[in-house]
Amino acid sequence: MSATAAAFDNRLTDQQIKLTPPAMEQMRRLLGQVDDDAVEAVRVFVSGGGCGGMTYGMTFTDQRSPYDCVLEDDDGFRLYVDSVAVNYLQGVEIDFVDRPMGASFVFNNVFQATGGTGSCKACGASGGGCG
Repeated sequence: MSATAAAFDNRLTDQQIKLTPPAMEQMRRLLGQVDDDAVEAVRVFVSGGGCGGMTYGMTFTDQRSPYDCVLEDDDGFRLYVDSVAVNYLQGVEIDFVDRPMGASFVFNNVFQATGGTGSCKACGASGGGCG
């Protein structure tokens, strides 16, 4: 690890990203179902822009970059967010809700300047998204 990466403060606080108890429970459950010992965390990402605004999503990850920010609890659960995405997620609350049309993760309080909708496009989709 380089000196620059070693000096990077990679800890996230619940003031930056908050997980509700239902979201945390569902993430733990999904991680427990993964049949791959290399998977070590849930990665939250932000992508896009354009006409639909920013897209917020999650996936499983087996790698942590030196510039990932980490939210970790006492039981070893880890959430990774790259340092650029953290800027778009300041104050977000990730919740898991069960509605008549289906259960999904929801991003509340997304940074409005990005034009984000707060919906998690990867949830329930094939291709490794959490949900």
